[in-house]
Amino acid sequence: MPRILITLGVILILAGLLWPWLSKLGLFRLPGDIHVEKENVHFYFPITSAIIISIVISVILWFFKK
Repeated sequence: MPRILITLGVILILAGLLWPWLSKLGLFRLPGDIHVEKENVHFYFPITSAIIISIVISVILWFFKK
């Protein structure tokens, strides 16, 4: 369990440090991402981005497993 928490912490730190460059890629502005903005409500649900991230992580883990 400590190993998993340390790994997740490192991943979150790296994502935070790389965020300025990752945001320029336009990953969270893809077609299929739900974005609703009304007067007092701002709702964003990145369906397409989540699927792409899941596929990339799955492929990376598959390569490390082999």
